[in-house]
Amino acid sequence: MAVRLKDIARDLGISVITASKALRGAKDISEDTRQRVLKRMQELNYRPNMMARGLAKGRSFLVGLVVPDLLHPFFAEFAKSLNGVLRQQNYGIFLASSEEDPEIERQEIRQVLARGVDALLIASCQQTLEGFYGMEDQRTPFILVDRDFPHLRANFVGTDDVMVGRLAATHLVEAGRKRIAHIAGPELSTGADRLFGYRDVMRRNGLDVPESYVIHNSKVEELGEAAGYQGMQKLLALDPRPDGVFCYNDLMAIGAMHAALEAGLAIPQDIAFIGCGNVRYSEYLRIPLSSIDQSTARLGEQAGMLALELIQNRDAAPSKKLLEPAVIVRASSRV
Repeated sequence: MAVRLKDIARDLGISVITASKALRGAKDISEDTRQRVLKRMQELNYRPNMMARGLAKGRSFLVGLVVPDLLHPFFAEFAKSLNGVLRQQNYGIFLASSEEDPEIERQEIRQVLARGVDALLIASCQQTLEGFYGMEDQRTPFILVDRDFPHLRANFVGTDDVMVGRLAATHLVEAGRKRIAHIAGPELSTGADRLFGYRDVMRRNGLDVPESYVIHNSKVEELGEAAGYQGMQKLLALDPRPDGVFCYNDLMAIGAMHAALEAGLAIPQDIAFIGCGNVRYSEYLRIPLSSIDQSTARLGEQAGMLALELIQNRDAAPSKKLLEPAVIVRASSRV
């Protein structure tokens, strides 16, 4: 038979209300009582009935997360960190993938909202605001993650992507590179802002950016290394070829480096590379990859805390949280 909250209360000689307050983290009981209750719950392997609790409070205790690719290292680490924050408040995650397809994303958003989630987080692949029509009118609070829409009145948690582009380009300039190319991302806020930051640094340093030095891509989260490999092949065919390459993300940088090595070039002697994301295995590659660290785990934590705040206060004004990126230098660009 499953252990009930009133069994815990009876064992400890306290009321069910006091036991419930200990579980919810209420402030009007003593810390000693709280610890006694939590210890007894652990001893008896007590699991709250979240369905009953949700019905009583009008909540599902679920947060929805829609991302472009569930297998992408950035979104996997983000989801792990987000889940860690939500778990502390007995919340779970309902995950869905848009596969970088705007129509699939709209379908998944409808499906997730139909589950009655208490908040929704979206790393959107929409290229226009049309896909968000009506989102501001529905009662479920939502947060844009990683990819922003500046003209949409919405909560946002992400990285300063203009600074990402500036840091990456500045690093390659300081490494003595003069012909710096960019394998760019999609025409979303992340791709556009990183491209802007890169161009800004090149302009300030009096360095040319021929149109052929910017390789545009779509669905880069899905294609990953293949997009980087194909983009680098185009750059290698140029005369003169680049001596430095800033890639939209680390997976693209890995593919680009593979193409350069396959062509018999030395990294970083012939071409220096830097990516973005600082994925966990970047330092263990054949040639460890320099990268712009987005503090992915912190992004997940910030998003989780904001989601919990919005669940408690649905009428709060929209909040935008930008984390500053940092350069991590490794062998792929080290002088």
